[in-house]
Parts: sequence; structure tokens; C-alpha cells
Amino acid sequence: MAAARKVALVTGATSGIGKASAIALAAKGFQVIGTGRNTSRATAPAGVTYLDLDVTSAESVASAVKQVIDQFGQIDVLVNNAGVGSTGAAEEFSITQTQDIFDINVYGVMRTTKAVLPHMRARRSGRIVNVSSLSGFVPSPFMSLYVATKHAVEGYSQSLDHEVREHGVRVLLVEPGPMNTPFAGHSVVADTPMPLYAAGRRNYDELAEKNLSNGDDPAVVAKVIVAAATDRNPKLRRTAGRTARTINTVYRVAPARVFDRVIRNFNRMPN
Repeated sequence: MAAARKVALVTGATSGIGKASAIALAAKGFQVIGTGRNTSRATAPAGVTYLDLDVTSAESVASAVKQVIDQFGQIDVLVNNAGVGSTGAAEEFSITQTQDIFDINVYGVMRTTKAVLPHMRARRSGRIVNVSSLSGFVPSPFMSLYVATKHAVEGYSQSLDHEVREHGVRVLLVEPGPMNTPFAGHSVVADTPMPLYAAGRRNYDELAEKNLSNGDDPAVVAKVIVAAATDRNPKLRRTAGRTARTINTVYRVAPARVFDRVIRNFNRMPN
């Protein structure tokens, strides 16, 4: 039996952008199910039901999606927010670490998407909102693996959107800039550090701390996610936050050589 309210499933919803998005969707009238690996340690906000889900496990994803559909009858919106950052030069990460990061940020998105798509297609209705990043379309030195995963999510989302649009489903992107969240604490640190990158890493750490502490509130992204989930004619991609909007504008209008200098200056790198 269909739910009286539309149902939204939000991954990585126990903190940061995911939690803010769950709260905003609930305020918009959605029945919200927020997920995390171990939600017993978190207090669910008003209007949000927490459910354990590990995006790196196909069994966990399938079980959680089935549980939501069995209880509420439908999933109208999936917000793929769960993810981790990376800190270090690309050369400093082992292949095993790289695979682990991709397993969460890319394959996790694919697992949850594949789990809900048959249900959405059968109902000929649904929105999948994938939380990308400013780093999904521009380079970020010393975050190269995170950037690679977000570029992958962007390509996957844009292509999939064309495949499923005729079946009543849209796949949309939200691209936040720096946010005042515990993002740095959720980042994977390179396991094979090299002395020649030490100065660059220190510079990145200082810059990241400054950008995050001065970043937008997660509620800014949540508002954009709600718009992606509810607008009658949604945009394929939306930036969120002051920095993301500014960099996106420069990216679209500046010559490649000029934009390259912008990236190096923004990241305080030698020219």
C-alpha cells in the first residue's frame, strides 16, 4: 500500500549534509529514512527514522531498501550522500586504499541506485539525487582520489539520467563547495606518505581547515537537495554554496590557462 506521504531515503544521514538534508526533507513533508553504518549511536531528528545501511555491502543495501518498501510501500527519493574524503597526494595512496575509497564513494552510489531503480521504474516515478562536489568538475590537489570518485559519480549520474528518464526517473547532481562539517575527520589519510609531498600536505591541511571553518552551513546544501527532489522541472546539476557558485562561474567562462592559474592560486601552489 502506498504511503500517505512521499518517502525519501537518505544515506549518510547521521551527521553533516546528510543529517541536514534529512531534516529539511522531513520539514517539506517527506517520510524520511536516514541511514548510517551504526545508527544506534545517533539520535534521529524529529520526523526522521534511522536505519542501519552499509553502502559497501550489497546485502545490507538490498535488506535496507526492502525494509523501507515493506514498511512504507514506496521510495520516491533516494539521496546518495554517504562518502569519505581523502587527504594526500595520489602517489601516496596504496591501491587497496584507493579501492576502499571507490567502494564507498562510487560503488556505494551504484549499489543503492541499482537497488531502488527497479521499484522506481515499476512506479514510473522517482528522483535519485547524488551528492557530488565542487571537486566533481574541478581539480583539487592533495584530494585527488576523492576528486576521482566525484568525477566518476558525475559521469555515471549524467549518463544514467538519460537511460532512465523515459521510465519516469531522474538522476540529479548536487555539487557543494566547502561546508562547515566534520568532513576532514571523515577523510582517509594516505597510507604511504612520501617526504617530497610533506610540504604540499601541510599546505592542504591548513587550507582545508580554513575553508571548512569558513564554509557554508550544511543547511545550504540541504535546501538545494530538497529543490532537486521536488522541483517540477529539475536541473540536472546544481552547485551549493558561495565558493561552488563562484568557481563554477569562473570554470564556465575563463580560458583553460586562466582557470589553471585560478586553481593553483586558490590552493596556494607555486606557479
